[in-house]
Amino acid sequence: MSAKLASLLAMLLILSAACAQPEPEMAEPEAEEPAAAEAEGPVDPIVVDAAHYAAEFENDQVRIVRITYGPGEESVMHHHPDSVAVFLTDHLVQMTMPDGSTDEISANAGDALFIPAGDHLPKNISDGPWGLVLVELKGGGVAAEPSGDDPVVVDPDHYSSEFDNDLVRIVRITYGAGEESIMHYHPDGVAVFLTDMVAQMTMPDGSSEELAASAGDAIFAPAGQHQPTNASGEPLEVIQIELK
Repeated sequence: MSAKLASLLAMLLILSAACAQPEPEMAEPEAEEPAAAEAEGPVDPIVVDAAHYAAEFENDQVRIVRITYGPGEESVMHHHPDSVAVFLTDHLVQMTMPDGSTDEISANAGDALFIPAGDHLPKNISDGPWGLVLVELKGGGVAAEPSGDDPVVVDPDHYSSEFDNDLVRIVRITYGAGEESIMHYHPDGVAVFLTDMVAQMTMPDGSSEELAASAGDAIFAPAGQHQPTNASGEPLEVIQIELK
C-alpha cells in the first residue's frame, strides 16, 4: 500500500469516528418563575370614594373621617382599620362583604360603636341621607400616666363608659343646662359633639376658657385636666373616644 493511500485511509477513519460521537446535549433553559404578584395594600375609601369619605384630621394616633351618603347611594369595596363610629343620623345600611355575602345594619342617631378592622361595601338603603364620624385607630403614640381623676369614677352623673377594650374607651357625656363637673382628667382622645355646646373650662391653675362647638363637630383633644361647666341654656351631649 502506498504511503499516499495509507494516509487517505487514516483520515477517513478519523472522520468516521468523529461523526459517530453523540452531539453534546444542550442544557434546556430553566423555566422562568412567574413574577410574584405585588401584594396589594388595603383599599382606602378616602382615595377610591372621595364622594362619600373625607378626612378631617390625622396624626399618628387617629384619622377622623366624615362619611355622608344620599338615599340609595353605595360605595366600592374598601377597608377600615379598627375604628369607632359615631352616628349623627339614623342609619339603615346594607353591607356587602368580600365573599359576596350581605348583612343589614341599623343604628340610631347618637349611637357610638367599636368596629373591628375589615373590608366592606356599604349601601344606604334608607329613604334619607345619613352621616357619621368614623375615628380610625392607628395605635400610635404612648399613653401618658393619668394626672388626675377619672370622670367616670368621680362624676358618674355626667360621664358613663359605654365600651372599653385595650384600644379605646367610649364615654358618653351629658350635662343639663348650667350644670358643672369637678376637676378630672382625660387621656388623648376625640370628642364628637352630638349637640351644640358652649362650655366654660376651668384649668388646674384656675384660669378658664370658653369652648364652643356645633352638633356634628369632631375634634382631637390632647390629654389634660379640666372642670367643665355647661354655659349654654340647653342640655349638651358629647361622645369622648379615649385612646389607650
